[in-house]
Amino acid sequence: MFGLEIWQFWAAVAVTLVAGFVKGAVGFAMPMIMLSAFGSIMPATTALAALILPTLLTNLQQAFRQGAGAAVGSAMNFRWHIAMVLVFIWVSAGFAQAIPQPVMYALLGVPIVGFALWQLSGRPLVLPVHHRRRAEIGTGIVGGLYGGISGIWGPPLIVLLLSLGATKQEQVRVQGVVFLLGAVMLTAAHLNSGVLNSTTLPLSAILCAPAFAGMMTGFALQDRLDVVQFRRWTQVALVLTGLNLVRRAFQFWI
Repeated sequence: MFGLEIWQFWAAVAVTLVAGFVKGAVGFAMPMIMLSAFGSIMPATTALAALILPTLLTNLQQAFRQGAGAAVGSAMNFRWHIAMVLVFIWVSAGFAQAIPQPVMYALLGVPIVGFALWQLSGRPLVLPVHHRRRAEIGTGIVGGLYGGISGIWGPPLIVLLLSLGATKQEQVRVQGVVFLLGAVMLTAAHLNSGVLNSTTLPLSAILCAPAFAGMMTGFALQDRLDVVQFRRWTQVALVLTGLNLVRRAFQFWI
């Protein structure tokens, strides 16, 4: 089934459901959870391909939740970051199949663990932003380079938003807009690179269903629960997913 054994497919469905729920509740972390878990049960490039269309769908939902006008406004407000993300996703996507799997896992896992642990320590991860345009360009380049090879370009944006003191609603919406535009570029880039192909494209399409279901449930919690507390538990989940990526890296090297 889509190049996977039956148990692998249903495990991927369950992971996608959970990842969609977390994204709906806090606005991010879906690709991190999916790639970390998928990396344990399928090849890295298959894992990357599988998350692409669910990421595209859920970001479309998130970006336009407050309407098209708000989404367009956010896109214009963060245009420099978005431009760099798009350019460098396209640049780095061609290297996705050439980069050794353990290197990719380590490059992703270590920053994710560091980011989450810093947040859990109670210290805000805020950078001094003296020149907003430079900050947007720098974080956009880093995010795009990671995004093309892994499908994950969110952490630099989250750091930028925290540094700018964005409100909760604006932060979630901006993440949706940036993630959506990046997902469009990622989809196009990997249709070109061959990561999305006749085997992986149907798998990615099927996983849109649990992603949608999970996200709608997460939206309900985002509206009703203490998001600060829920986000703290999400950081715990990020530590675990990041550590799993690091474990996968060392598993290849040992």
